[in-house]
Amino acid sequence: MSRMRTLGAVLGVSAMAGATALALSPVASPPPAAAAVVPFAAQAPDSAFTSQADAGGPAACTRPAPDNRVSTTIHCYTPDQLRAHYGLGPLASSNDGAGQTIVLVDAYGSPTAADDLNFFAQTFGGPAPDFEAVSPLGTPDYKNPTGKGVGQSGPNSAAGWAGEANLDVQWAYAMAPKAHIVLLSTPPAETQGVQGVPNLMKAIDWAIQKYPSGTVFSMSFGTDEQTFGSASAAKSQFAKFDQTFQRGLAKGDTFFASSGDDGSTGYVRSHRAGTVGSTPEVSYPNVSPYVTSVGGTQVQSGWTWNPTQDVPYLADGARNPAYWGWNAGGESEAVWNEGGFQIGTGGGLSTVYSRPAFQDGVAGVVGTARGVPDLAWNAAVNGGVLVFHSYFPSTEGPAAWGVYGGTSAASPQAAAATAIANQARAAAGKGPIGDLNKALYSGSFDKSAAFGDIVPLQYGTTPSGDLASNRMWALADDGSLTPNAVPGYATTGGYDLTTGWGAPRMPGYVDQLVAQ
Repeated sequence: MSRMRTLGAVLGVSAMAGATALALSPVASPPPAAAAVVPFAAQAPDSAFTSQADAGGPAACTRPAPDNRVSTTIHCYTPDQLRAHYGLGPLASSNDGAGQTIVLVDAYGSPTAADDLNFFAQTFGGPAPDFEAVSPLGTPDYKNPTGKGVGQSGPNSAAGWAGEANLDVQWAYAMAPKAHIVLLSTPPAETQGVQGVPNLMKAIDWAIQKYPSGTVFSMSFGTDEQTFGSASAAKSQFAKFDQTFQRGLAKGDTFFASSGDDGSTGYVRSHRAGTVGSTPEVSYPNVSPYVTSVGGTQVQSGWTWNPTQDVPYLADGARNPAYWGWNAGGESEAVWNEGGFQIGTGGGLSTVYSRPAFQDGVAGVVGTARGVPDLAWNAAVNGGVLVFHSYFPSTEGPAAWGVYGGTSAASPQAAAATAIANQARAAAGKGPIGDLNKALYSGSFDKSAAFGDIVPLQYGTTPSGDLASNRMWALADDGSLTPNAVPGYATTGGYDLTTGWGAPRMPGYVDQLVAQ
């Protein structure tokens, strides 16, 4: 089962394939998922959107044609809006990514990825995409995308992963539209370490050999460390998988992975890895020292969240205006922690990897362990990105736009930003950056020039509006938000375990990587 989630109107963090929406009830932690290796994406509830005539208030998000519906509570961004926030010029005239290759790694991929990307580009006035879909281990089965009954394997998972693939492809393009965009898919479902991870690594090994030096990979999935049963068992498996990343780094490639969408919570080894752990948790592959981990932020550009009551939903399931309220204007970026959806940035300390040498300078934060993430990018659902889909109309309905968040949205955009840096390095007569972590943590890398530091910010008057950590929120019996039982990590000035060094600011980020 995929954990690429749609966020329901009441509480509703549910798996896209084969899950039942949750009722309003006490929750100590995120609802268990049936699979341990999952995509880190979440889609805003369709119930938040209506016709302009029925909106009853100012639009927070307007979906493009042919959709044209609006939401008064959920905000969204076009490519140009997020490009402007991060310091990039208009999409229509952009040459960003020229000469570079970005590989997005997803199980199943999407049967309509190419057509949907072309429509995305045309809608927002971007250049013609340079896109390629490859499945080196065999073509995924799209015949029966949702299947029948319960199952993690076969085509049951295809519909959920298709949304993830479209998100990855369209938003890597949004930031680096002139890059060669590759969707690298594998046919098996992502069951715990049986077929999923080994086959993903085989596919990545194939891509390392096929694509040029300096290829940037993005992986929007993960498996929690504790699902391997013990640190020694995890260490043994991770060492095998890490050989793939080491081969890529040796030829100048760079690897990114999402840090996760469940804050500091995770799963332990159990039946289908479905038991939530009671201690802080991180996931693989983002925790690998050979991978750059991407955490999540919430960009509020042109609007400012203003909650006055920590009750996200009314008794009838409607969104409570006192929680979802917002004011026009403002420009801020906070740690991603959305209590109303019970999702937020992954981050924390590994129980498998010791502190890598590149993190010696932040030993006061990470101690003796590998700490993640390394940097961050917008991952919010309220403040999400517009994604177009036309796949599986028999089950997913007619072609439409959706609003997506999750660190699955963050990783491909951070990868695209680094492809732009490699483009600039090539223009300066330098080779690709390769091992990005060594560059980011080096003393010669000016963090203040390259990143916007993410610090605690208070929105409105409620406790959950104090965005200062990645501790998750749960719904109490009365529908109010209460802190999750698993402690999170604080968001601080400088390096921290929720947003790393912060969110890249272009062109400072590019300039610093060119200088390395």
